[in-house]
Amino acid sequence: MLAVIVLAGLALILGGGGAGGAAETTTTTTAPATGTKTVTTTATPTATTPATTTTTTAAGGATTTQQAGGVTLYVLTRHPGDILLKARDEFLKSDVAKRYGVTKIVFIQLNPASWVPIIKNRAGTEQAIDVAWGGGPTLFDELYLNGLLAPLDGLEDVLSQIPDTFAGAPMKRVGEDGKVYWVAAAISSFGFTVNRDMLNLYGLPEPKSWRDLASPEFGKPLIDFGQPAVGIADPTSSTSNTRMYEIILERYGWEEGWKVLTGMAANSIIYPGSGDVRDAVIRGDIAVGITIDFYGYTAQIQNPACKYILPEGESIVNGDPIALVATSRHPEAAKAFIAWVLTEGQKIWLDKSINRLPANPAVFDTPEGRERQDLKQVYDYLSKATTFQFNDTLALSFEEAMRRYFKAVLINQHAKLVQVWTQLLKLYYSGAIDEATFDKYWSMLAAPLTYKDPLTGEQRTFTLDDAVRVNKIFWENRQVISEYENAWSQAAEQRFDSVLRELQGMG
Repeated sequence: MLAVIVLAGLALILGGGGAGGAAETTTTTTAPATGTKTVTTTATPTATTPATTTTTTAAGGATTTQQAGGVTLYVLTRHPGDILLKARDEFLKSDVAKRYGVTKIVFIQLNPASWVPIIKNRAGTEQAIDVAWGGGPTLFDELYLNGLLAPLDGLEDVLSQIPDTFAGAPMKRVGEDGKVYWVAAAISSFGFTVNRDMLNLYGLPEPKSWRDLASPEFGKPLIDFGQPAVGIADPTSSTSNTRMYEIILERYGWEEGWKVLTGMAANSIIYPGSGDVRDAVIRGDIAVGITIDFYGYTAQIQNPACKYILPEGESIVNGDPIALVATSRHPEAAKAFIAWVLTEGQKIWLDKSINRLPANPAVFDTPEGRERQDLKQVYDYLSKATTFQFNDTLALSFEEAMRRYFKAVLINQHAKLVQVWTQLLKLYYSGAIDEATFDKYWSMLAAPLTYKDPLTGEQRTFTLDDAVRVNKIFWENRQVISEYENAWSQAAEQRFDSVLRELQGMG
């Protein structure tokens, strides 16, 4: 039973008394200066809560002293509110929380670009970040490379319950010192969710590759119905879509990858977030949307016409991490929360409103797990799925530059892109141009842009090497990001206008 495993796993880090009973309240606030969404969960002490100081003995004999009122954990996260609220409710009433006197959890939901700054800015304060949870391995590797994660010492029994790899992907980040710095709390894959009713309406087949979504075939509804068939999300607000764009760039190569991304964007409605894409597929606003797997599973439950598809050989499976942040003021309590998430807390993923794959397979042996044989079948399938070798280090080296270039070129200039793409489609489907000519102009639209570097005034082309160069600049000085976005956006506008004029002369 999972509960037995939990207690065995936590024995290394737990000890001492608890905080007593509590009545829980929840408040949600938004900090206008940063746009940070904060979900605060508080357990308000009742008359039965002892007004005393609690000393907890941790692994290695270390102690933490908790004043009356209990411990507050600050958790930086990319998870949506449904997951956070369920985790809050279950954890705060657990024996683990009581033993550590954890009476309050503050979940801080921030875009990935803000994670390093907020951890550094809060270090040494009463609101220092204790735990990072959810957001994908690239984001957590960035924290690791910045020296912002602490090793998960004392959790060896718990860590042993999580496989080291899954479908060839690492489920743990092991440092040069041999210690584990992050571990997967859930498992994710990346593909697309289709609405078969809408595919039938548009006369489209089920897509099998990323390239299908970028093809003129999936662009034809722009001509026949005046509607795009595809949906994608802004990578600056979606870590899952960021990862899918990185998958495409690595799977196809830099230049061909941008060709696929450009065609996909041209065929798409671009939504603010990944949840918006999922909801659009469920409603039938679009025929296909790129999604993380659990969004697809949710869509299948809410609308039987929906189906999640993993592009075999063109995608990856990820471990979605949890980690102890080096700035934590309550590291042992934070590790207790992490251990709970990896054991008893794995049941959260099984909720039919969440539908995520757990990282700890022991959860499928619980009564709750036996109720979700559909997820167990997916777990078994993905463990053997054909994926490709994805380079996390390479993705991290260009990630922020790629995200900002994508936004500047394919989102800020989306209206012009769709205009020129639609003209190209009309010429192709009218027979005015052949497939080779269509492909030539598609390549012209998608080729990495040449632009004037706003810092040096030099002419640069956005090659992979240039993306790595710009990414380093962004790490050192985020104030210049908008200048680069403007330069790329202007270059894109000029190119799209030039190609459109040429195509209009062929009509």
